Amino acid sequence: MDKLISGVTEFSKTSFHERRELFAELANGQSPEVLLITCSDSRIDPNLITQTQPGDLFICRNAGNIVPPHSSNTGGITASIEFAVEVLGVQHIVVCGHSDCGAMKGAMNREAIKHLPHVSNWLGHISAAAARVKARHDGTLCNDHLAELTEENVIMQLKHLETHPSVSARLATGDIELHGWVYDIAKGTVVCYDQNSARFVPIADRYASILHRLRKTA
Repeated sequence: MDKLISGVTEFSKTSFHERRELFAELANGQSPEVLLITCSDSRIDPNLITQTQPGDLFICRNAGNIVPPHSSNTGGITASIEFAVEVLGVQHIVVCGHSDCGAMKGAMNREAIKHLPHVSNWLGHISAAAARVKARHDGTLCNDHLAELTEENVIMQLKHLETHPSVSARLATGDIELHGWVYDIAKGTVVCYDQNSARFVPIADRYASILHRLRKTA
């Protein structure tokens, strides 16, 4: 807590004043281009990883970067997705998993978290991804499959996103694009899901055209 109090005090004195014009603009509203759905893990800092500023990202965080399939039950993630798409008009949604994810470990061994009923129920949204990985390995699922499950979970949550009416409608008109990422904490790298090859590739390969354009305008 000492670090938080010290940080807030320092922010008011330094960083806020250095970006006074930006915060004055943001005080009247927001218009982010991207909805980023990622894990609650304390090691993940979306703005640091993407080198973005306040106002650039609309961020939703939860254990396992999960997107529950759309249903009549209202939840925070569902409401946030609807708001980001319908009100803010985001053009991109990124689901970002990460290495060494505790939620993936819990999904692989639900028995070990039975004393955490809410966590266990929540991780049920990973069950389909876990089943796919398990089927590929003759019915076994262990820590050796952690990276594979992390990627499969991102793919599954992208599929869940498509069940949300606001997202589905924008996909039908080509007004929104979905992205699946996995961040490696130890390496500081991001791999991205490529639908054409159905595999995760380096970010430089997935977004080669964008990076080429950025280099030309730099």
